[in-house]
Amino acid sequence: MKNCSIYTRVSTLDQSCELQIRELKDFAERRGWNVVAVFEEKMSGTTANRPQLKQLQKLVAERKIDVVLTWKLDRLFRSLRDLLSVLQDWSDLGVEMVSLRDNIDLTTSTGRLLMQIVGAFGEFEAALVRERVRAGVENARKKGVKLGRPALQLDAGKVRDLRSQGLPIRAIALELGISVGSVQKAIKAP
Repeated sequence: MKNCSIYTRVSTLDQSCELQIRELKDFAERRGWNVVAVFEEKMSGTTANRPQLKQLQKLVAERKIDVVLTWKLDRLFRSLRDLLSVLQDWSDLGVEMVSLRDNIDLTTSTGRLLMQIVGAFGEFEAALVRERVRAGVENARKKGVKLGRPALQLDAGKVRDLRSQGLPIRAIALELGISVGSVQKAIKAP
């Protein structure tokens, strides 16, 4: 009997991994695999620091699992380079990967080819999203929309006055509700 881990991910906190988990557990049961751990991530796939993925990687490195199950490849990564690198590492450790909805079983040459194609499309999709966001920001700027945080009205005199009273920079920042960097800038200002 193979030990497997399930990795699921949604992009936002208000979404649920319930559907992914249910389908993956059913798949593992049909295959007669023992589900050792279920990892549920709620953040963007482009985020490099994903705690649940790190825990999965730890199980793989410790060779406590034989198979990683995921609902779709884009749940794991959107960068083809990262995807291929991690899958190569897993393969070197003898860990297989199955992407349920993509019908990819990396124990076959056909599965490995399909994985590269799907991974490329995931990366392409992420690039398209970035392009659309940049275009929207540029369009808003051309229309005169001010983007970003509103400028903070900083009274440099007040900052210098508090500093001359011996208050530490952090205390001044807290007192005025501004950042430490803003306090430092005000102190250095002419």
